[in-house]
Amino acid sequence: MYNTYLTIIVPSIIAFVVTLFGTRFVISYFSGAGVIAEDRNKEKTLRLPSSGGIAVAMGIIVGILTYTFGGSFIFNPSLSISNLLAIALSIILIAFVGLIDDINVREKRVNSTDIKDIRKGLDQWQKPLLTLLGALPLMAINAGIHHLYLPFIGLIYIGMLYPLIVIPLAVVFVSNSVNLLGGFDGLQPGMTAVASLGILIYSLFYGNYIGTFVSALLFVSIIAFLPFNTFRSRIIPGDSFTYAVGGTLVAIMVMGNAEIFGLIIFIPWIIEFFLHMRRKFKVTDLGIRQRDGTFKPPYGNKIYSLTHFVMSKKRMNEKDITYCLVAFEAVFVIIGLLLKVFGIL
Repeated sequence: MYNTYLTIIVPSIIAFVVTLFGTRFVISYFSGAGVIAEDRNKEKTLRLPSSGGIAVAMGIIVGILTYTFGGSFIFNPSLSISNLLAIALSIILIAFVGLIDDINVREKRVNSTDIKDIRKGLDQWQKPLLTLLGALPLMAINAGIHHLYLPFIGLIYIGMLYPLIVIPLAVVFVSNSVNLLGGFDGLQPGMTAVASLGILIYSLFYGNYIGTFVSALLFVSIIAFLPFNTFRSRIIPGDSFTYAVGGTLVAIMVMGNAEIFGLIIFIPWIIEFFLHMRRKFKVTDLGIRQRDGTFKPPYGNKIYSLTHFVMSKKRMNEKDITYCLVAFEAVFVIIGLLLKVFGIL
């Protein structure tokens, strides 16, 4: 047991340190390289380095490689090295797609979703197609147990449909849906930190070792990045963050046998997906900034995002909006854990 926890703790510490220093490097390097995005929520529009998710992805990958190195030379590994390397490759591929999206920066503002922005990014049809790359390593190793547990029904065997249909659809949907909800300091890393903590707790008590291991790496990497993106951000997470984190969450759900719990904690992003779909995804989550620093919804009484809903209920500043939605995600984490505790899940 001591050895088991040690092989989680040591890679997690290394993942935290790599993300921490990696973020500092990315801030400096991408600023000079012109990989930037606009922060429109302040009194004056700020231009900040973007694609901070590269540092988070690197932290997770180095954490995985730390375990594989130790399993090859120091201890007898409990986890399949090939499975871990498949997860690492999946994260690399999907983070690379996010980086491609982030580096498409223009000198003059162009139409992007429903606003003019200096970051053009990929076309809407290209994003789901390219994020499918992140599913290929998991499909190649025939990941998962090919069963789904449904509350009140039990186990359902779906065979090869699991790796060939369920996994690619999950990777595409989760990574792109995480990308939909953002625009405010601390919102994306805050919500995903809560989600990753929830799935870490679930994996620790009800899942398996690989789920616990990868969710620990994900959680500490997000926590290391979070201070750089909270209230007076120094860097924008970018699509490399949302795609990499979304892809990692899918890998944990699949390899950690936590599909239904993952579905529950993902409900806020599912809601966001359908809200965006009402306007054919040509939506901005940002509000209209007022002189007192609060925001009002950009489309009047029409709600196309959870951020619009929050802004419509009360005059809130950027910090309050973030706290509100992070708390909203925490509610679903608690619901999922309670359903498991009482034997419903």
